[in-house]
Amino acid sequence: MRLIVNKTESLNGEAIIPASKSHTIRAVVIASLAHGISELKNPLHSEDTKAVINACSAMGARIEERFDSLIVEGFGARPKTPDRVLDMLNSGTSTNLILGILAALGVEAEITGDASLRSRPVTALTEALTALGCEIKFQEKFGCPPLKISGKIHKNKVSIDGSKSSQYISSLLIACPLLKQDTEVTVLNPTELPYIEMTLKWLEEQGIRLERDGFHWFKIFGNQGYTPIKKVIPADWSSAAFPICAAAVTDSDVLVKGIDINDVQGDKAIIEYLNQMGADIEIRENSIRVKGAKLQGRRLDINATPDTLPALSVIGCFAEDSTGLGNVAQARVKETDRITVMCKELKKMSADIEELPDGVIIKKSHLKGANVQGHHDHRVVMALSIAGMIAEGVTIIDTAEAVSVTYPDYVETMRQLGAEFELV
Repeated sequence: MRLIVNKTESLNGEAIIPASKSHTIRAVVIASLAHGISELKNPLHSEDTKAVINACSAMGARIEERFDSLIVEGFGARPKTPDRVLDMLNSGTSTNLILGILAALGVEAEITGDASLRSRPVTALTEALTALGCEIKFQEKFGCPPLKISGKIHKNKVSIDGSKSSQYISSLLIACPLLKQDTEVTVLNPTELPYIEMTLKWLEEQGIRLERDGFHWFKIFGNQGYTPIKKVIPADWSSAAFPICAAAVTDSDVLVKGIDINDVQGDKAIIEYLNQMGADIEIRENSIRVKGAKLQGRRLDINATPDTLPALSVIGCFAEDSTGLGNVAQARVKETDRITVMCKELKKMSADIEELPDGVIIKKSHLKGANVQGHHDHRVVMALSIAGMIAEGVTIIDTAEAVSVTYPDYVETMRQLGAEFELV
């Protein structure tokens, strides 16, 4: 699909944000590991959550998808061996968390995904799982899916490199309580810390016992289990960033509803970043009111929030002077190399943007509409749609169907606010 975007002077109205992908995936995994029936209210229904639902179902969980909930009857400590290859679609989070569960429970399985997932390395996690006693065979490109995992974790100490993704650490934190023995995990170069905090918050709510030294060392006690969940899944700050940023760079007045400033999600930092740049943002109970304002470029360390890089790259084109986004080298190993991709596509729109090893520098630019590629990356597509809103002329973005990964209603939501979007 292609998304055709015309210059949009203003947005007005309310945007209701979908549930968090990260929370939903963790909830489905933990509910599947529980003995009993869980009710996950207001989950995200998307391609990424479909991946984890399919994988957990293949392992024996009974999952009923309703309009406003997921009912999960877990397999507990007795999963079945999947009778098919686990297709994780485009979901890196689902892939990494499921790998840990397979290893902890000793379930043999094959994992694959789409072209993007098959290009994303999981080496740090698979090396850790191998060191703990599992066997992993890569079937095409070394270090990436498709792969086959067998064996079971039986060792009790491991070091893991966390510089590329926090998901590797979350995978071990969720899996290791299921083991008979206690496990010590040393993390080298931890990054994306709020996502680790999110996992720890889920474990705390489950009563899982562990010890920690910051984000560098964890001792997870064995012989533990998970209990059924009845919980409302919080709205997604990563998705909220796009209507928030769109309103900030247009003559707009938008109420973004359903988001909780007190949730552990790291991407709520988008409010802090924009406030530093002079945005007009009012925080209310479970909502944010955003008005268009003149923005000033800033230097931002976004190591904790790599998913904000695409949208902030567009903000930099609008802000006065220059904006630097740094300490975010791990953005190169997401659905795409988002640093390279955002530079390449925004340059097609006449952006003054420079690629750095760990980020970008953007100067205020007069954007012009162009044919650009979304690279099958949901956040790149949504970011380029904001660029199209402030560009002169028409912008056409390909692979626009990728937004279904996390924000299936994005185009319709933005159209209701007044964005001149057409999906063809």
